[in-house]
Amino acid sequence: MKTIAIIGAGAAGLAAAVAAAEAARGAGALAEVRVTVYEASDRVGRSILATGNGRCNFSNAVIDAGRYRNASFVEEALGACEATFEGGASPGDDSLLPVDVRANAVLRFFAERGLVWREEGEGRLYPLANKATSVLDCLRAACTAAGVRELVESEVAAVEAPRGEGDRFTLRLVDRRLERADAVIVAVGGAVGERLLPAGVPFCATAPTLGPIATDPRWPRQLDNIRVRGALELWRGGRLVAREVGEVMFRKYGVSGIAAFNLSRLMEPGDQLAVDFVAAVPEEDAEAFLRARQTRLQGALRRSITWEDLMRGMVLAPVADVLLKACGLRGDAAVDEAGLARLSPVLKGLRLPVTGTGDVRQCQVHRGGVKVTAVDARTCEVRGVPGLYVVGEALDVDAPCGGYNLHWAWASGLLAGKSATARLREGR
Repeated sequence: MKTIAIIGAGAAGLAAAVAAAEAARGAGALAEVRVTVYEASDRVGRSILATGNGRCNFSNAVIDAGRYRNASFVEEALGACEATFEGGASPGDDSLLPVDVRANAVLRFFAERGLVWREEGEGRLYPLANKATSVLDCLRAACTAAGVRELVESEVAAVEAPRGEGDRFTLRLVDRRLERADAVIVAVGGAVGERLLPAGVPFCATAPTLGPIATDPRWPRQLDNIRVRGALELWRGGRLVAREVGEVMFRKYGVSGIAAFNLSRLMEPGDQLAVDFVAAVPEEDAEAFLRARQTRLQGALRRSITWEDLMRGMVLAPVADVLLKACGLRGDAAVDEAGLARLSPVLKGLRLPVTGTGDVRQCQVHRGGVKVTAVDARTCEVRGVPGLYVVGEALDVDAPCGGYNLHWAWASGLLAGKSATARLREGR
């Protein structure tokens, strides 16, 4: 009997397991190919349950390869996944589905296995039940139906490539057990390390990303736990690198929130963040906006107004205090033209020098892993090591928040799973 070993039972690993086992069953080769999943923890799918604050933003209505690191590789892999899993489910009676399930292979895969979902802002797709357990339940049911064997508390320490013609892969587990396999799919996410892989597989050191940003704490520590709805900009050497509109949450060490998470993928030492508190107001109109506000408030209050008056109702009081301090203005002083000229650029871009990553425990993915140049995008197979596949976060691929990283995990897992079964069936 041929064996496919899948290391890691997260999103990519379970998708690979279902695809591999179903491909074997569809070819009438189920008795000839056994799929085994090795999971270090005491249950499969634990990482899935933690995604999206337990709700699992499992994909996005619009998947754009250009949003990923190593975009050309991702585009080719997603295209190969579509070609490999073409056709499949039609919308049928699932009228609650907000996106045509024929849109891509990942959505077809989940629709065929009973998942119903809904769309939230910016195309984010969540299970209709609003719980990650519904996604995991569909995957586990598919694994059971396809005959996938699950081995929990079975951490693999190293994968050794076959030494000669006709030999098999050796899996060395931390408890000193040895397992053999004819094909191996590495799906351990950000936990991937060079020691796990056969010698010579090109590798980038991993580091947490898609998380909070640490900055000079002078202003953030005065605003700890305050949320604002605005925009966050990343600046480098006087050049705007990227801008994210959304929620910004101040922490003692810097800033958090989705806008910060997305920019964390792009930041470099020496960069600066600029917090825009009135994102709807164009920068060139900011001073005129404040002047018009001054005139309106003077008419309403029937007196000259102070800086505290000007800021009240526009931003929270602690935010107003920080912005005025940053401009050298006293809250109880009267508004004047010189002060308006100083306040408008700070309101549109309070500058915070970047010092690094904030709380790494909040980071959603790791950057790094196996270099994409070492992998065939059409199958996710490692070049020069036939039968070894790497998928999901174990590859040097990451994307912004919004379901893109999970979509990549599912798609690459599906592609590798079916490719591994095809390799064994063809006797390669």
